[in-house]
Amino acid sequence: MRPDESSDVNPRILSLAAEVADSSEQYVPVLLLQLKEILEAVSTRDKELKKLKQDVYDYDLIQYCVLVLKQDYSRIQGGWATAAQLAGILSNCCVGLNPEEEAEEFYSKVLPSAADNLLILARRLQARFTRAVKDEEKTDFFRNFRTVTDSICWLFGGHVQLTQQVMQSGHFLQLLLTDDVETEAVMMSVLQNIIRVNSVVLMKTDEKIVHAILDELVYKLSSSTNPVIGIAATKAMILIANCHQSIVKSICNRYKGLRLLLSKQWTGKGFDGELGQLLDLLYSRTYQQNQSQRLHHAACVIQAAWKAFQTRKRIKRLPKAVSSLQKSFREKKERQLLLLERQRGEEELRHQLQLQRRRAIREFRQRQLDMLEIVPASLVDRHMREQELKAVVLIQKQWRGHKERKGFHLQKQALKQFKAAVTLQRAALRFLEKRRNARKVLSPWKGPKGLTDARRLELKKQVEEHIAVHPAPLLSEQSSKELHLKSQEMLAQRLMKRHLHRKAEQRSDALRAQINTDIELLMNAPGLKAATEKELDVFTSRSIPVAARAKQSHTTMLQFTRWPWWKKLGDEFMDPENIPEDNLDIEFESLYLGGNEKV
Repeated sequence: MRPDESSDVNPRILSLAAEVADSSEQYVPVLLLQLKEILEAVSTRDKELKKLKQDVYDYDLIQYCVLVLKQDYSRIQGGWATAAQLAGILSNCCVGLNPEEEAEEFYSKVLPSAADNLLILARRLQARFTRAVKDEEKTDFFRNFRTVTDSICWLFGGHVQLTQQVMQSGHFLQLLLTDDVETEAVMMSVLQNIIRVNSVVLMKTDEKIVHAILDELVYKLSSSTNPVIGIAATKAMILIANCHQSIVKSICNRYKGLRLLLSKQWTGKGFDGELGQLLDLLYSRTYQQNQSQRLHHAACVIQAAWKAFQTRKRIKRLPKAVSSLQKSFREKKERQLLLLERQRGEEELRHQLQLQRRRAIREFRQRQLDMLEIVPASLVDRHMREQELKAVVLIQKQWRGHKERKGFHLQKQALKQFKAAVTLQRAALRFLEKRRNARKVLSPWKGPKGLTDARRLELKKQVEEHIAVHPAPLLSEQSSKELHLKSQEMLAQRLMKRHLHRKAEQRSDALRAQINTDIELLMNAPGLKAATEKELDVFTSRSIPVAARAKQSHTTMLQFTRWPWWKKLGDEFMDPENIPEDNLDIEFESLYLGGNEKV
């Protein structure tokens, strides 16, 4: 972010930002060291210092510091000492900075990136310190490593939310997993600072990471004899144990012999106060566990005594209950046997009925075949059509009956409603009829009304007018004959078309039967290893065009298998027309085409 107005910005910040933007990556770290002098010049004035840090962030100088920490400082002026100084400058700029604009980016991107890069720089310095041979080099690398770790502690001390990120970082765990005494002590002091700054960080950290840290601390206590490592690991264990009771429980359950190991190996090494405090924590937890075990044992004894009393009480009542239990069991067993016998009888009866039905069907079909032998050949088709018609009628009859029986229970309610409506209508009609009869009895007699002569003449006139307007149609004899001939011609055409349709249906039935036969042959065909010449003749086609086409397709696929890979990238091999005719060498009597019909 760049501010629009730069009148209130420190001119040294402006010039430094311009130089950093115009310089190459190799000279940027050296230029950024000027921030230390700029910050020290206003370190006594709080408001000016905050304003200066805000300007440094606004002109992306903090972002440059974060980025250059990843560089290899062996080829940069000042070496790794420059990197350590930049780490201190970065932590100093970030602590106390609360940007008014782009705060989310600062807390979610810049600070996490700064913490990760500082841990990476610490790992590089630790590796070079371990590989260094000269004492001077070791002293320089250790001093730079201590500066970077102090910068990390200063950074998460100013921004507490970074403690969880540092704790869960794999770089932090790798820094802790070292055998060097100096860097070991430094990293354990960093761990202590993390727990002091944020005591609940262990409860928010993944359980696997906490166990890994505890494993490393217990390993250092068990494998090392250096008092520096011992007191650092002991203090770290005390801080971890004081965080929460569940962690103490986990330590006691996970490391059974830790209390005995500490008392034997580290007593009298100069830090008995811290060691006693840790042993008291572990002993109190062990005592609580033993107390809970004793309470659990006492509860088990009481439960056992009560259960024994209840069992003896039930045993006294057992002889009375055994007889009734045996009686009920025998009755249930007899019912089950009767049910099984009934089911076996029903299954046997069902099986016998099924056998009789199959036998009757077989005899019926045999009689049909015998009758077909008697029927002349010219009447076979007619007989088969009649049988098919009877079968269709029977199937329709059975289906309609099944459908009506299935839907009958749905009609019961409607039938009840219909009967109820009829009963109500009958009662209402009877009531109305009684009312009319009673009214007729009470009313005076009136003679029947008849038609007058004028009304009769009027109706007769209307009938005659209707007949005159709508006369009945009359056909002549010639028209009747023409209509009769036309109907005869239409009937003859219908009969001829029915014959043609019947022939087409017969042909389609024959083709379907042939297809079914071919499919059955293909399904029952043996494998190529077990095939004989007789079975090969069944699947050999005698059609020359079909054989030629099959040979052409086979040749195409053989050529495709011999082609190089770059020719197989296209679809040209799929077109059998691209194969020259000279390559065709057809043996028509030995082609397998999946059928035996001649085309």
